[in-house]
Order: sequence, then structure tokens, then C-alpha cells
Amino acid sequence: MTPVIAAPRFDPVIHAPGRLQICALLSASEEAEFAMIRDAIEVSDSVLSKHLKQLEEAGYVRPRKAASDGRQRTWLSLTNEGRRAFAAHVAELTRLAGLVRAAE
Repeated sequence: MTPVIAAPRFDPVIHAPGRLQICALLSASEEAEFAMIRDAIEVSDSVLSKHLKQLEEAGYVRPRKAASDGRQRTWLSLTNEGRRAFAAHVAELTRLAGLVRAAE
């Protein structure tokens, strides 16, 4: 008899590759500056802004504006809810990766 395998339970907000990368970067630090994230995931300002808007609307990301060197900068951090959602998403990816290893 074939074992029953639970269907994947991905967070649809986090699952998109760009948003997954953003959450991964933010999970490793208290906060990160907009330009650093943009450069790290190699997207335009507008693409990053769209991803961040979705994450912010879900309650996963918190922006903070601050002046630096006479310019307005945007700093971003994961909220507690965002950290929990990202951890759950990674746990689900890990579970699925384990199924592949078990089948080999």
C-alpha cells in the first residue's frame, strides 16, 4: 500500500521566488536597506516595491523610513508574524525535500 502524503501547504504570499528571497534575506538580520535587498535579488526598484507591498499587506514586513546622508532611505524588517510564516514555509519545503530523499 502506498503511504498517504499530505499535499504541500505553501504560504501563497511567500512562495513567489522574489518574495521568498526577500524573506530569506530579512530573516538573517534585524533589518535591511531597500537598495541592498534590490541588489541582492537583482530586481528593479518597481519589482521590489511590488513584492514588498504584498508582504506588507500580509503583515509580514514592516518598513521604516530614515534620513541618511541627506537622503530618505527605506529599511525593512520581518514582523513576528512574517518570521513565523517564513519559518513554516521553510519547514514545508524541508518536509518535501525529505520525501524526495526518502524515495531515492
